[in-house]
Amino acid sequence: MLSATARLIRLLSLFQAQRFWSGAELAARLEITERTLRRDVDRLRSLGYTVDSTSGVAGGYRLGAGTALPPLLLEDEEAIAVALGLGNPANAAGDIETASMRALAKLEQLMPPRLRRRLDSVRASVVPVMRGKSPVRLKAVSFLADACTARLVLRFGYRDHHDATTERTVEPHRVVQTGQRWYLLAWDMAREDWRTFRLDRIDGAEPTGARFTPRRLPHGDVASYMEHALQVSPYLHHAQVVVHATPETLEAYLGWVSGVPEALGNGATRIATGANSLDALAVWLGCLPYDFELESPSELADHLALVAARLGKATRRAPTLPSRRSKSSHRKP
Repeated sequence: MLSATARLIRLLSLFQAQRFWSGAELAARLEITERTLRRDVDRLRSLGYTVDSTSGVAGGYRLGAGTALPPLLLEDEEAIAVALGLGNPANAAGDIETASMRALAKLEQLMPPRLRRRLDSVRASVVPVMRGKSPVRLKAVSFLADACTARLVLRFGYRDHHDATTERTVEPHRVVQTGQRWYLLAWDMAREDWRTFRLDRIDGAEPTGARFTPRRLPHGDVASYMEHALQVSPYLHHAQVVVHATPETLEAYLGWVSGVPEALGNGATRIATGANSLDALAVWLGCLPYDFELESPSELADHLALVAARLGKATRRAPTLPSRRSKSSHRKP
């Protein structure tokens, strides 16, 4: 029979594997009487675990959430995975990184030597490529996440990449982490459209006191929308063009710009793209070996006409240079 301490560890492990157990099931697993089981459950409660009990035929025990976080039992692979995640907390900085480092220190102190050796071996073989740090604070992430859950309309100042600040009023939908960046995906009420906001550029976010009814994302789910938004939205100029070629044919040219292709059938593809200058978009479109129609914006159409006129003037003024053959024919023997 297991000792009292061993039974508590085994009982806790069973609860973490399955939240609800009947008294008879637990007693059978631990090879003890139900009376002894009740005493062991009381010991767990005295250690800070919340264990709810119900009586009757369908009664039993359920591990609940308490007022403090009691110790956790982790399998070997779980402990390694958690330690690796804490050691590289999405390239975070500030108090997110500090909290991660404290948790990692506590976890490593509890690791047996064999697991610490495995962790050191994994660390030596894994090289993080992203070196940038995000200045986002844990408090900001929690505040915005709570606003999404509670459906609170928010007001804040937002700084663009030129450091110009505009006032925004939004309906927050989700807080999204992509690599080293944190974003707020929200409905911008003044612009009447979805927008993504970098958390490190949000200043003074506060609730307005109003609540909202959640809207449906245009691309179905958060992951699909963010993939589209982060490829196009960060740029100053956005364009939509229909190219008379298939997405497979255009794949090599899509590497030149950030673009989201949409097959239209009949060998045509609509591409939503963006760049920080109209010149960059004009160069890309001019280098495409396929016919296209520009759907938007109108200023890009005007810029393409200007570039085309400039190029046409340059070709008309190009001097006619003598060929090498004509030069050699005039040489003296």
